[in-house]
Amino acid sequence: MARLILTFPEDQYYYTTLLTVRVTDINAGNHLGNDSMISMISEARARFLFEYGVSETEGDGTGIIVTDLATTYRAEAHARDQLLFEVGVMDFNKYGGDIIFRVTRPKDKTLVAMAKQGFVFFNYKTSQVVAMPEDFRGKFDRVNWID
Repeated sequence: MARLILTFPEDQYYYTTLLTVRVTDINAGNHLGNDSMISMISEARARFLFEYGVSETEGDGTGIIVTDLATTYRAEAHARDQLLFEVGVMDFNKYGGDIIFRVTRPKDKTLVAMAKQGFVFFNYKTSQVVAMPEDFRGKFDRVNWID
């Protein structure tokens, strides 16, 4: 199987947040476990959306649903490491796009991981994919579009 390579344009990052690796995030290999990294990515996504005034579920039942996740690991992280999550969006289409992540350890400027989550807008009451709201699209002026 071919190796996954994730690279993103520098101008697509809109937000940063710091998260600390907890002792409970460490696996048998004595480094940050895959499951915990995914949880940290989800937390960074939630903080990013909150910062931009986007609820993951609206009162009318519409929200964001993650459709896929790709992650590449570049270095180990250990308990008590602070990790910087740079978060952005790209490749918008009618229904959603990608939320992108670059994870680094600021202490030594090491790239720890790259990730992307595909997402669509989804009406949880009708269980249907819906078009991206105009107010969401308007928050991100530098995003490229794909058809």
